Amino acid sequence: MINLFEVVETNEMITKENLDVRTITLGINLLDCIDSDLDKLNEKIYNKIYEAAKHLVKVGEEISGEFGIPIVNKRISVTPIGLVGGAACKAAKDFVSIAQTLDSVAHRVGVNFIGGYSALVSKGMTEADELLIRSIPQALSCTERVCSSVNLGSTKTGINMDGVRLMGKIIKETAEHTKQQDSLGCAKLVVFCNAPDDNPFMAGAFHGVTEADKIINVGVSGPGVVKNAISKVRGESFEVLCETIKKTAFKVTRVGQLVAQEASERLGVPFGIVDLSLAPTPAIGDSVADILCEIGLEYAGAPGTTAALALLNDQVKKGGVMASSYVGGLSGAFIPVSEDQGMIDAVEAGALTLEKLEAMTCVCSVGLDMIAIPGETKETTIAGIIADEMAIGMVNQKTTAVRVIPVIGKGVGETVEFGGLLGHAPIMPVNSFSCDAFVNRVGRIPAPIHSFKN
Repeated sequence: MINLFEVVETNEMITKENLDVRTITLGINLLDCIDSDLDKLNEKIYNKIYEAAKHLVKVGEEISGEFGIPIVNKRISVTPIGLVGGAACKAAKDFVSIAQTLDSVAHRVGVNFIGGYSALVSKGMTEADELLIRSIPQALSCTERVCSSVNLGSTKTGINMDGVRLMGKIIKETAEHTKQQDSLGCAKLVVFCNAPDDNPFMAGAFHGVTEADKIINVGVSGPGVVKNAISKVRGESFEVLCETIKKTAFKVTRVGQLVAQEASERLGVPFGIVDLSLAPTPAIGDSVADILCEIGLEYAGAPGTTAALALLNDQVKKGGVMASSYVGGLSGAFIPVSEDQGMIDAVEAGALTLEKLEAMTCVCSVGLDMIAIPGETKETTIAGIIADEMAIGMVNQKTTAVRVIPVIGKGVGETVEFGGLLGHAPIMPVNSFSCDAFVNRVGRIPAPIHSFKN
């Protein structure tokens, strides 16, 4: 039972250490909106989302005011539109009309983002899936709040290399379509392996087909809290370090559990999961990289970084699962570059490279995230980066993802400003050796031998 004492206990974390509930995300099932008439489909989608979410922002603000807990974002996730739009959409522009409907209703109810402009193609693509994927550049260039994701692989199915190759092309096209905004569209597009059905974080949130009609998922974040806690045990043993992280993660997760329960009760929507992800922001003192430095590294990227991140990720999860019976999503530690000032500093110091980031994704909670690369990077090179990351997720039975931004017109040594939570990023160099012959093979990479667990 959560009581107000626990809320009071976290007051200093909130006021001094950047603890916040990063998002309340309302998941909405749209399968009952399916219609062969596009106009009727859009009308049904708009009406269902509006009725479900019209009080979401108000309730979030009420909870924040009453308990003194910052709730940074209120978001919506919907059933992957590749599944919802198949009966009505016969061309890419038809799917774009659904994206515009999603954007319109997101503006009306006042949420920050709406996710689920998505396709699940880990084993193969339907005609509808491919149409949606090909519509992504236009959809993200003509909307403001829509986020898109594509799941390209899983431990059970292998990696859809036809999808990987296509997404290399789509990411470049999205960058071109939004080049006037420093290719910002790519910041709202992520590709996954082993995508979870209950992720409340953008850009990858969608409402999984195994979920209830509506669900409340909460994402809570506290890198500053963890850093402050472990600074008090500097020089102590690994046992003491791990216990400190675990206990801190427990307290942070309890805040998320409280908010989730309150939102669930007030909206009359079942509670889903708390996602305890150390999600950094550009704010000073709100950095995962700074935690790694506090553990004992000069910069993120120094030898020992992957081990330190593995330790952090594991203890965060252990603390989280003791605090809530329903911890899920992407719980662990995010390592985005543009959103983490400590990561940016490490890149600029030459301590952190794309290859080292890839090694770190073996043990972090997601993958290569918010990384700006030269705009001239080839489609096949981007596809190769995606394939590598999908392989890490597939073989290690974990979620991995790629959100790279080829910034059109900019190259290594330049910086791109995204603003807000998305921050700014130095353009990172990319290995220029060709992988064309590999990427251009057709078909899929089979699932690994350890996937056979029936």
